[in-house]
Amino acid sequence: MANSPTPEQQDLRAVGVATGLGCSIVAALVLCIGGGVWLDGRFGTSPLLTLLGVVLGLVVAGYQLWELTKVGSKTAQPGPMARTIARLPMPSPRTTRERERGSNEE
Repeated sequence: MANSPTPEQQDLRAVGVATGLGCSIVAALVLCIGGGVWLDGRFGTSPLLTLLGVVLGLVVAGYQLWELTKVGSKTAQPGPMARTIARLPMPSPRTTRERERGSNEE
């Protein structure tokens, strides 16, 4: 039981996952739309590939928002993106205190 995360750590983990997914939504939109604009300029197909980038970006962002709704849920299983972000290690309070103590001694 000593190694189980506290409710505060679980809340912080959910906030971290939500923040990570929020950033990835913005990144997906910027990359898809920006890629469409760049490809249109390169191949002279304006605005076809830009519109395709907008649609692709919205689909990806919609999927990520759908995953984001399941982050704090106790019953819903997270999708692949949320699972990847949630797997990041959570430092234990003891490790954090030891790290702070070590930086104060220097």
